[in-house]
Amino acid sequence: MKIKSIIVALSSALLVLTATAQTKLKTGIWRGALTTKSGNEIPFNFDVKDTAGKQQLAIINGAERFKVTDVDVATAGDSVFIHMPLFNSEFKLKLDGDKLTGNWIKHLASQDVLTPFAATPNTPWRFLKAPEKPAYNVGGRWSAIIGEGEGADTTVGEFKQVGAKLTGTFLTTTGDYRYLEGIVAGNKLFLSCFDGGHAYTFTATIQDDKTLTDGKFYAGYSGMQTWAAIKNGNAKLPDAYSLTALKPGFKKIDFAFKDLVGKTISLQDNRYKNKVVIVQILGSWCPNCMDETAYMVNYYKKYQPKGVEVVGLAYERSSDFAKSQKALLQVKNRFNVPYELLITGYTSDKAETSKSLPMLSKVVGFPTTIIIDKAGDVRKIHTGFSGPGTGEYYKEFINEFEKLTDDLLTEAPELVKGK
Repeated sequence: MKIKSIIVALSSALLVLTATAQTKLKTGIWRGALTTKSGNEIPFNFDVKDTAGKQQLAIINGAERFKVTDVDVATAGDSVFIHMPLFNSEFKLKLDGDKLTGNWIKHLASQDVLTPFAATPNTPWRFLKAPEKPAYNVGGRWSAIIGEGEGADTTVGEFKQVGAKLTGTFLTTTGDYRYLEGIVAGNKLFLSCFDGGHAYTFTATIQDDKTLTDGKFYAGYSGMQTWAAIKNGNAKLPDAYSLTALKPGFKKIDFAFKDLVGKTISLQDNRYKNKVVIVQILGSWCPNCMDETAYMVNYYKKYQPKGVEVVGLAYERSSDFAKSQKALLQVKNRFNVPYELLITGYTSDKAETSKSLPMLSKVVGFPTTIIIDKAGDVRKIHTGFSGPGTGEYYKEFINEFEKLTDDLLTEAPELVKGK
């Protein structure tokens, strides 16, 4: 009887250990793929590691490693929950053997969008396991049009190709498509990106070394547009400082919004008097805004002691204070933001944003950055942000922006008032 009890106990313990082992993700490089409504894939790779007794992963997009620490692998059963650190999205998955299946869930203001997802371990390739040798090298600058008709967007493609591997991005007047990664196989181009906010795949036929045709751009679960491009080393976008301006008769902006604890903050507060002030128009849902915030944190550390203040105005998917507060606290903690982030109570709809700052002619896109001199006058308004995925464009922006800051800091407030 005693032997039988021991056998039963050992069997139960073995089952528990087996269940635990089965719910641990394999370490190493995985291939994940979202399946769009049209049946096409948005693939990406991620690296699973064991860190301090917990599992975490890093999503791979070109040179970026996007760390995700909120990974809940059940110790009993087969459920896996991955909560993205930004952009209000998550994965709800099942572990079937080594394979993960389930959904990526993007939480919007009034609904959730579910996109089917599957992932396999020990899979370092992204698009094709054994691709053809590239027929062309598409590295360089391209003039690209994404979409058709009135909705068409003129962009600049910037690509780098080493062997079959392709990286790069598209720059637009309102920002960039961040770190794209993929391959050239034969006469086909493949690029993709995923970071919890963006989920993109670009495909195209390489007609010759100067022409990309038959382009398809898949975004999220249901977005799909055509695109094409011509190689053009002189391709450029409109001046980012020319797209938004103050309405005639205005020299200043003003606002009063609540901070993350509900205290009302205004540009009239002493903290902003006689300072160069940078106003960020942003949203926690906006990946380009997060790139700008990452830069602005370091910028603030450098320039705040010299007389610069930064304040972020958040326009969320919902006007609900509590929901906005939760989203912005994630941003604050993710980037260790040392300056004020304010909850405007207006949504990210551009008409709503414009209503909150009626002295602006319009708000073209997120982020928008307003540069104010020591006298409180608006000197420039910059639309969009070319993030680190844009390479030289990013460096050029930093040099230009910091040169402008240095120039404004040399101006005496009393002289500025009489300019």
